[in-house]
Amino acid sequence: MRALVIYCHPSEGSFTSAVRDTVLARLAAAGAEVRLRDLYAEGFQPVLTTGEWTGYLDYPANRSPVEDHCADIEWCDTLIFVYPTWWYGLPAMLKGWLDRVLLPEVAFVMPKAPGETIRPGLHHIQRMGVFTTCGASFWLTRFIGAPGRRTLMRGVGLLMPRRSRKVFAAHYLMDSAPRPKLEAHLRKVAARVDRLTGLKETPTIDGAKTA
Repeated sequence: MRALVIYCHPSEGSFTSAVRDTVLARLAAAGAEVRLRDLYAEGFQPVLTTGEWTGYLDYPANRSPVEDHCADIEWCDTLIFVYPTWWYGLPAMLKGWLDRVLLPEVAFVMPKAPGETIRPGLHHIQRMGVFTTCGASFWLTRFIGAPGRRTLMRGVGLLMPRRSRKVFAAHYLMDSAPRPKLEAHLRKVAARVDRLTGLKETPTIDGAKTA
């Protein structure tokens, strides 16, 4: 298993970083090869420039500004996102990663004839995990429509094989969550990663970082 973890949070020591560490620990327990992309730490530039937009369809030149990220996508068979939900959706940093990295001929194939739609291009990715935290409640997030979850689980998911394995876990009401709730969520994250990898053993989490 080759797992690419896309991590997006500006503050080390946040609860989201504890989620990341739990994900990485369970991937290691499953014997997975792992590549971690910490978008804030590496200073990823999320803005799709005018030049990149103009050359968006010009493959393979379109991938040259983000070649290392495109190579990671082609390397992995498991794709995992760890991020906070802001305004019910993806942080701008993560949305920009999707804009700049999941390119034509990397993640999908553009239409070849009038009336056609794009075709999936992530046939090699067999598993996807999405792990997020939300300040809003479950019911309010659901009422709004959970656009962040839909973008990844449906939008990116549709570019993968139909029978690919997908898991999702969100912690709601982050701003008022007591420590036992945080610890319980880390156990849930661990179990979801184990489901993704096929590892049956569920670990005991001794503690959790605070939000």
